[in-house]
Amino acid sequence: MYNKYLELKDKDSNKIYLFKVGAFYIFLEDDAIEINRLVGFKITNFGNNNIKCGFPINSYDKYMKIFERLGLNIEEVNYNDNINDLDSYIIKRIRKIDINKLTPIEAFNIIKELKDKYE
Repeated sequence: MYNKYLELKDKDSNKIYLFKVGAFYIFLEDDAIEINRLVGFKITNFGNNNIKCGFPINSYDKYMKIFERLGLNIEEVNYNDNINDLDSYIIKRIRKIDINKLTPIEAFNIIKELKDKYE
């Protein structure tokens, strides 16, 4: 998700990107700082040195009205599609594994492959 954020910011740094992830909407990095400054959302860690803030999906209408009143240029990003792709890929990859023949190094390489593919 962080890489997607960077890609979007490269295309248009004036927008604030709101990611829908599961049951939450979240802002990342500079967008999180800006939303924290304007609305007071608590900033938390996201991954290795990244930050986020957000709100549950059941508060969507409330916060979108606030963002609109503030004149924020928000673009929603439905990240659930990528998560579903990841889930599907992981399941397919795991089904191919013969656990009785899997060595520790092969297990490590599979985990590294998944990390590299969806980091």
